[in-house]
This record gives sequence, structure tokens and C-alpha cells, in this order.
Amino acid sequence: MGGKYRITGDAYPRMRRPRHRRRLVLAGIGAVVALSLAGWGTLQLIDVFTGGDKSASAADHQRDCPTSKPSAASAKALPKPAAIKVNVYNATTRSGLAKSAAEELKKRGFTIGEVGNATKAYDKKVPGTGVLLGAPTATNGSFTVLGTQLAGTVQKTDTRRTGEVDLILGTKFKAFSTPQEATAAMAALTKPAPAPSSSC
Repeated sequence: MGGKYRITGDAYPRMRRPRHRRRLVLAGIGAVVALSLAGWGTLQLIDVFTGGDKSASAADHQRDCPTSKPSAASAKALPKPAAIKVNVYNATTRSGLAKSAAEELKKRGFTIGEVGNATKAYDKKVPGTGVLLGAPTATNGSFTVLGTQLAGTVQKTDTRRTGEVDLILGTKFKAFSTPQEATAAMAALTKPAPAPSSSC
């Protein structure tokens, strides 16, 4: 070649690619890596705040251990008030207390037996609201039903073989539970209890 830009010698200049293309390639790779790291970090944060694979493990657990239908325990078979014969005794110094209490229990459906003053073993010796006295078989039936009518009673058993129950009124007796309270207490007693869930 001649002219102003004449090339002399036997070495020719090496043609190189512009450096800005290499920078663009490196910048693109860096952007992809940054986005990947950002996405991975986001997933980690989601796992932290949502419990990660707990939902999946719970689903696996339910699949491996299917939840059985809640078989409610059979409701308690409690006697009706009419089937309970109650003897009402007054162990306080207030006159007429046994009679008025017996009348109230009769209104609520109970069968009333003897009404009078308490024996020497209990007369003026019942500091609470009252004592329920009966055969051992009454603890799971008559005592439970009669106890819904008067909170705070003490249950005691004796050697009798009859099904009647003695209600001995104590010094703290003021009034029976309201019919609404007694009904709610009875409903709670007869409500079936849920069976415990099995663990696999």
C-alpha cells in the first residue's frame, strides 16, 4: 500500500474485537446471576415465614395416617329427675327450710320422700350448702343429676341398698341454682365427649 498509510516491515497489526462487547457479555452474565440469587433468597424468605415444607409434610402425614372420623364417646345415661327420690333434711337453725326446698325440687320434677330435720350426726354440722347421702350406686347417677340443682354439695355414701337420696341442707344454703343454670349444667354432663385423636 502506498500513500500516507504505508505499511513497512513484515509484521502486521493484529485485529482485535472491540472491548465494549466483552463488557456487555460480562454484564449480562452478572445480571443473570444476580437475578438467580435474588429469586433463591425470596424463596428462602417465603419458606421462613410460611413454614416451608410443613404443609407438604402435613399432607404426607394425613395421606399416610388418615384421620379417623371423630367417634364421640357415648353420652352418660343419667336418670330423669322423676326417677330420683329425694329425702330433704334441714341441718340448720332456720325453720321450714326443708319444706320449702322440697317444694322447689318437686316443681323441678323430682320425687320427694321424707321431709324434716336432720339426724344428730348432721344437725348443725353441715357448714357448706348441703350434703348428698346415698348408696354407692348413686354417685354416677342420682348425685350427678341432683348436684346440678345445688352447687357446692358434698357427696357421701352409706350402706343403704335403696335408690333414694338424702339432701341435707347446710348453713350456707340460700337457694337452688336457677332452672336455666341447672339445665345448662345437665346439658354439659350429657354432651358426648370427643374421642381422643390417634397419632401415627
